[in-house]
Amino acid sequence: MNLNADNFYARWREKQRVVDALHEQNAVPAEKLLQAVWQHQRIQRDRLQTADGQPLRVLHPGFASAEGGPDFRGAVLQFADEKPVAGDVEIDLQPGGWRAHGHDRNPNFKNVILHVVWAVGVHASISRPNPSKLERHSEPIALPLENFLDAPVAELARALENESGLPENLRGKCSAPLRELNEAGLAELLHAAARVRFENKARTMLARAKNCGWEQTLWENLFRALGYKHNVWPMQNLAETKSRWTRDAASAFEIQARLLGVSGLLPDDLTRAQKTSGTFLRRAWDVWWRERDEFSNCILPRTVWKFHGLRPANHPQRRLALAAHWLASKNLTAQIEDWISSGMSGKKPPPSLHKIFQVERDEFWSWHWTFNSARLTKPQPLLGEGRVTDLAVNVVLPWLWIRAREGGNKKNLREAEQRFFAWPAAADNSVLKLARQRLLGTSSARILSGAARQQGLMQIVRDFCEHSNAVCADCPFPGLVRSWRAPVVI
Repeated sequence: MNLNADNFYARWREKQRVVDALHEQNAVPAEKLLQAVWQHQRIQRDRLQTADGQPLRVLHPGFASAEGGPDFRGAVLQFADEKPVAGDVEIDLQPGGWRAHGHDRNPNFKNVILHVVWAVGVHASISRPNPSKLERHSEPIALPLENFLDAPVAELARALENESGLPENLRGKCSAPLRELNEAGLAELLHAAARVRFENKARTMLARAKNCGWEQTLWENLFRALGYKHNVWPMQNLAETKSRWTRDAASAFEIQARLLGVSGLLPDDLTRAQKTSGTFLRRAWDVWWRERDEFSNCILPRTVWKFHGLRPANHPQRRLALAAHWLASKNLTAQIEDWISSGMSGKKPPPSLHKIFQVERDEFWSWHWTFNSARLTKPQPLLGEGRVTDLAVNVVLPWLWIRAREGGNKKNLREAEQRFFAWPAAADNSVLKLARQRLLGTSSARILSGAARQQGLMQIVRDFCEHSNAVCADCPFPGLVRSWRAPVVI
């Protein structure tokens, strides 16, 4: 007899309970876990306080550094009511690590503005020392995370253990045993991994929902999805202040004006921008200039946005315009709930989710990519069908599934699972392209016929490839694949 894929994955996951137990016994997490917590912002972001009692708002956590120096580069933070500042973030378990590791004498750390630590002892100094003759760098403000995690340490260790960078090799040692699987066997394995990924996303949503509620959690994840990988955190911050800038807004245009203003994406040079955007920008400014003082303490600096490498259709200005239409509808959440409880199940997901998220026509954004772009020759949709797939498998279905599970709604629970595993494949991406070459020995996307298979392959990459090196040293996955399909001797 053969082990099925769920048992195979469960057998490997069973070993992780040892890690959980260690984390439970030792309340202090490893520094690597603390770095992952910061990178993925698994913290109660609306409650953060520095060691000296200042409220802290993380506008962007920065980018993990692969070239030495501080752990995160280019973070954007707001201390109390001060203007946002950009700089680096260093992660240490104890505040003393700043001097013990020589950061105070290393010029690469001169731009560090926040020292993220696990805890600050009652006798620890939280003041900034004066520079000495050794040209020591001032000790940055400390942020202890001990009381601000959004879940227990063991749960975070399990959820974040596989979140790391992607290796850049081609063929892996698991390629040969994976090629020996028939199509049904490969599909079973990928679906088992996809379920792990799906439930991980759902549990992250549950952790957030316990702090801010189900509907707010949905909006935050929708905004994150609109940010793609470069602008996830600016979008998250906008969603977190949604209740303020949507208050008393009467139309999609008014929400657009506020949202573009709060985002910091309205151009400063109004005269030049009007040459292409015409009356739209003038009207948006007529709304925004009257209200910007009211929203001054939640306006994002333009520096938190990344534009390099973005396709024109994915520009943040256009994505925020789309979000404004969703918010103006007032019933997006109800439509999504009706969609899952419609009774349509099984082999093909209903097409109505695209109708829920698509906007019929926007007077300006259907004809422009950005404020400065020329008018298009024909209108373009604000959301393509491919992007709806991303929203479905990464946001909508995990959110519906975990909400149904917590509410004891077995029908909706089954429905969400069925639609996830039946959903057509999403657009290809660099992670999938490399994984197909390295693990499956092919550059063809046809081998991943559905979104669940794509999700499963990405989970395997995170569970195994990202914990090995270029030559797959000490990676257990090739052996696990071989043992999974081998006959079990009774």
